[in-house]
Amino acid sequence: MGSAVVSTVVRTTQPRGNHMSDSPDDQAVWLQRAFDEHRRELHVHCYRLAGNVTDADDLVQETFLRAWRARDRFEGRASARTWFYRIATNVFLDSRKAAGHRAVPYGDPLEWSTELGPYPDALLADDPQTGLAARETVELAVIAALMYLPPRQRAAFVLRDVYGWTPQEIAAALDTAVAAVNSLLQRARHTLRRRAPSDPKDWRRPQLTSEDEEILRRYANAKDPETIRALLAEDVRITMPPEPPVVGIDAAAEFLGRPLDWRTFPTSANGRPALINYLRRPGSPHYEALVVDVLRIENGKIVESNAFIGARHVAAFSMPATLEP
Repeated sequence: MGSAVVSTVVRTTQPRGNHMSDSPDDQAVWLQRAFDEHRRELHVHCYRLAGNVTDADDLVQETFLRAWRARDRFEGRASARTWFYRIATNVFLDSRKAAGHRAVPYGDPLEWSTELGPYPDALLADDPQTGLAARETVELAVIAALMYLPPRQRAAFVLRDVYGWTPQEIAAALDTAVAAVNSLLQRARHTLRRRAPSDPKDWRRPQLTSEDEEILRRYANAKDPETIRALLAEDVRITMPPEPPVVGIDAAAEFLGRPLDWRTFPTSANGRPALINYLRRPGSPHYEALVVDVLRIENGKIVESNAFIGARHVAAFSMPATLEP
């Protein structure tokens, strides 16, 4: 599986301006400019590692701070891009050490993980370089599969099989031996053969179609169980950690058709159609940001809805915590 994925990935171009002056002012200007050039792709990298936008935001911020503190030690032997990726990867690993070891439960992380979250397509729209890289391996099923890997295996796998780094480059980034990197990769690939989509095309960010957008529009406007039912596949599955999944058209239509006061906003995430949902509870003066639904549509029917509960997921789409009626 791993090598098949590697073959689909295109390395992005090397950054401009790897040389840095000895002047402190010039160093500061250079670092800010170089980091801004790569900020978006670093954010996608951190999302792949962490699985949600909130953590990715924090990791990118800490990456800049570490780069700032180490700016006078950057010698230009590697590209600025490689330097930033090395720092970001180690920031992620350090954050997981601080959080402590947590056992991975059995089953699909989309059903149990409250750490996973959607990635807004709008964050990629106006950056051609990032957009190219992000078409690979941001499909939710793949991001979820990466959660099965311990942090160092996850980091090594992403650097090798997503970005095409050599084992020698990864060893330098992780401060370990090449043999250790090869062992990490072997174990990661063994796990992902069982957990991740087997078809390489399923690793790619899917493309929205006009039919997907029309189904999303109808789904957003549907208010009753029968209208909703007409849009669902017979074996539809709704995941919404920490709540248990809802499976099957009857249960899903009943669950989705409850008479609640929703406001919904169509969008897209991870290359899929998505809905941002606000709920106005009885007696509340406003609508509260509640959940982002990311849909999978096949043959004109919704076969899966991955719901991410919490205002932080809504905030990732630059939407407010509350709305007035």
